[in-house]
Amino acid sequence: MPQALFDSDEAPVLPVQVKDGKLPSYIKDHRKRLRDRFMTGGAQAMPDYEMLELVLFRAIPRRDVKPLARTLLDMFGDFNRVVTAPVQRLRDVPGIGNAVITELKIVEAAAQRMARSRVIQRHVISSWDAVLDYCHTTMAHRDTEQFRVLFLDRKNVLIADEAQGQGTVDHVPVYPREVVKRALELNASALILVHNHPSGDPTPSDSDIQMTQQVSDAATALGLTLHDHLIIGKSTELSFRGTGYL
Repeated sequence: MPQALFDSDEAPVLPVQVKDGKLPSYIKDHRKRLRDRFMTGGAQAMPDYEMLELVLFRAIPRRDVKPLARTLLDMFGDFNRVVTAPVQRLRDVPGIGNAVITELKIVEAAAQRMARSRVIQRHVISSWDAVLDYCHTTMAHRDTEQFRVLFLDRKNVLIADEAQGQGTVDHVPVYPREVVKRALELNASALILVHNHPSGDPTPSDSDIQMTQQVSDAATALGLTLHDHLIIGKSTELSFRGTGYL
């Protein structure tokens, strides 16, 4: 038989009998082995379901969480999509309660905050890869469209990042006048538009192109610069500037 990519140290899937508030040894030992392996080899030493187990350990202290981790991955696809799944969809999963949802959303918020710290108050052009990473972290796995604006000062330093609208699976309302108004309130000199396509395909729609032109015209009239409009897909992005739409 071919050797597995990851060495297995799984606990057997058996009913858990908790006695005197203590975990059975096979569950306790399994948790310790996973934690030790994570501390020794990091996340790259662990497949997605084991990373999920580590997160679930805190929320579910007295149960074998491996079956639940497998169920979440079957439903959502991978670790990222589990962590970023909408709260209501998570509630529909048997075995998921407030404690689990809280732990997953803490992980999501921590990832977004770390990604944001790499771009805020930084020169955008020289930190472009970090900007793209941040946009993918915050938006790539959303089930609905979100429209964000990155506001820059005259030196192209990112001074603010704000969500301007939430939408449906294929549409988000955008008001060009409100976008440029907010830029003036922040004393911004330039802006970058960002929104996601939950379908995964970043190809712009006719309405995306029309809206971008409207924002560009409004910005130009007020002495602001629209640097780009990024559409974030599941694993790639499209730049209006880079593809000639802007």
